[in-house]
Amino acid sequence: MELHQLEYFVAVAEEANFTRAAARMHVAQPGVSAQIRRLERELGQPLFDRSGRSVRLTGVGAAALPHARAALAAVAAVRETVAEHEGLVRGQVAMGMVTSAGPVALPDFLAEFAERYPGVEITLGEANSDVMVEALREGRLDVAVIGLADGVPAGLETQVVLDEELVAVVGPRDEFSDRAEVSFAELAQRPLICLPQGTGLRGVLDREFAAHGLRPRVTLEASDPNVLAQLAMRDLGVALVPESLARYYSAELHLVRLASRPRGQLALAWRADGPLGPAARALLDYARSAM
Repeated sequence: MELHQLEYFVAVAEEANFTRAAARMHVAQPGVSAQIRRLERELGQPLFDRSGRSVRLTGVGAAALPHARAALAAVAAVRETVAEHEGLVRGQVAMGMVTSAGPVALPDFLAEFAERYPGVEITLGEANSDVMVEALREGRLDVAVIGLADGVPAGLETQVVLDEELVAVVGPRDEFSDRAEVSFAELAQRPLICLPQGTGLRGVLDREFAAHGLRPRVTLEASDPNVLAQLAMRDLGVALVPESLARYYSAELHLVRLASRPRGQLALAWRADGPLGPAARALLDYARSAM
């Protein structure tokens, strides 16, 4: 079993396509196919089902994938450790963030980190919190900024970087526009504009409604909190957003507090088990101090 075979295996699994995997690895597609076949012969089991239009992992392939990723991560950590002992931190780090992390100055942080550690290459992606939690557990992400709804997710460690009240915002003609506070029973009667399910803030709100024995009537969803506020400006419903965003739009929207004062949290998260490589550790340590 050779290292490049594992790299091709992971690439094909993630791309679900031999041609795209070859392009990603900057090699010819026949070479990728040949090396995967050699790996399958050595293991004595097929790793991919090639019968459909897309390539799918077999049961054996799905079971082997986390171990292949772990092996590649271990090799990368060895290389990074050697570089670190030479006085340089080099390597690649995969970071994720929720779209709703507006108050967290992530671009400034990444620019400062890149200036301090020019040998570290960072890839950054956006997704809902539930997707990133799984990516952290599987080792596809090293660090992520996620929303917390029900405490610290299993298998992860976190550091809260933002904790603020969730509020409602409405347009000037809305029936709540002269209210300072509303109950969840009143909210349940109105069309609501929220972040989608799978986000931390939506999880907090869904939990609050459930605690009151209520079912929210969500009519519009958007992953960007700014879009939620803009929809409320057009009198399309009551938007539920972090207080900092409500204050940003205070000239156009009226802030209404929720009776139980629910709070949303953003947290820096990383996998609890398994050591991080020097590059990922440098990013995590810098983020924990900077954020």
